[in-house]
Parts: sequence; C-alpha cells; structure tokens
Amino acid sequence: MTSRYTRQTALPEIGETGQERLSRARVLIIGVGGLGAPIALYLTAAGIGTIGLIDDDVVSLSNLQRQVLYSEAEVGQPKVICAARRLHELNSQTSIHTYQTRLTRLNAEKLIAEYDIVIDGCDNFTTRYLISDVSSRLGKPYVYGAIQGFEGQVSVFNYGKQPRTYRDLYPAEANMLQLTPDSSVIGITPAVVGSMEANEVLKIVCGYGDVLSEKLWTIDLRTLQTYQLAF
Repeated sequence: MTSRYTRQTALPEIGETGQERLSRARVLIIGVGGLGAPIALYLTAAGIGTIGLIDDDVVSLSNLQRQVLYSEAEVGQPKVICAARRLHELNSQTSIHTYQTRLTRLNAEKLIAEYDIVIDGCDNFTTRYLISDVSSRLGKPYVYGAIQGFEGQVSVFNYGKQPRTYRDLYPAEANMLQLTPDSSVIGITPAVVGSMEANEVLKIVCGYGDVLSEKLWTIDLRTLQTYQLAF
C-alpha cells in the first residue's frame, strides 16, 4: 500500500481493505463546475481508481470564484481537459476519462453503465431527472447535491434497503422544469456541499458510516444550521 494514503488507511473504517476498494472503484462525475471541482479533487486525492468527467462547457472568468480546479490561464479551454490535467498532477494513479459532451437521453445509459457510482455536479433539473431515471434502471447509486446562495443539500438515491429516487424527493417534474435555477452563490457553498458528496462516495465504497439514503441533508452557511429530513 502506497504511503500517500497512510493517514486514511490508519482509520479502522478504511484500512488497507477500504483503500483497495477505492482503487477498484469507478465513479462518474456529471458536471465539473462548482460542485464537481471539490468532488473530483477529493476523490482523486483519496485514491479512487477510475473517475469519469462529463461536461461540455469551457472555463470562464466568472467560474473562478468557485470552480477551484481551474486557473486564469485556462479561460476558454474545455473544462474536462483542464480538470483531467490538474487531477493527473494530483494523483497519477487515478485513471481519468473525459467526455466533452452533455448527458442526454441518447448517451446516458451507455455512459452510466460503465461506472459503479454516479455523482451529481450539474445545475439543472432536466439532467437530474435523467440521471435518476437511468441510474435507477441500472441499479447504480446516485449521489445528489444541489446549491443556491448560502444553502445546499445532499442525498443518496438508489441505495439501501428501501432505495429512493430523485422523483421521490421531487415528484412534480413538470413544475420543477418550469423553474429557472438561481445561479447566485458564494464560492464556499459548493466547496462544502461537494465535499459532502465526496464523503458519501467514500462511505459507499468502503462500507462504513450511515449513508444518506432515504434522507436529505441540508445546510445554511449563514447560520450553520443543518438538518436531516427523512423521505
């Protein structure tokens, strides 16, 4: 076992067995923006063996307030290419696969089927319903996260004894799709929520702790109040 993981393998919840599981895990991150950046950084650093990155966007100056994977020199370049370069510098043992595209009904099943866990780093309701439907059909755990302003929420779908889906949490798809997501956010919000999503992945892969299945975790960074709601 490489010495780079000594601090986490010293934890009984992980150990060498858990680290081996991490090295074999295949994780797909859909969206490499504010949420996807901390998710990708921490999972790569933790030793996840294979990470897929899906995003069709390029780096813009307004991204840099919260998308900590990127630099000013990369403005205008594809996010997945820049992200893969940075993640490879962080951990050359992690295999990074890039998909410079949007997740659509035409490619979702093929892409998601190649991975063990799907992680939500996107910013729109249409994609979330698509992820939920396809991952549910394929039996893949879906780690969900969403942010706005100073607030965020995290849950895990398609996991546990009574798996829930995004549709169980938000059943009124037609009403949701009429909403225009509010893009205002402080940069710390995706850092906190994305880190929580990465934490759920580690728990699922290594098999410790209480996974946020059938529960929605929320936080308000103005007050630091957090809640877990059963659904």
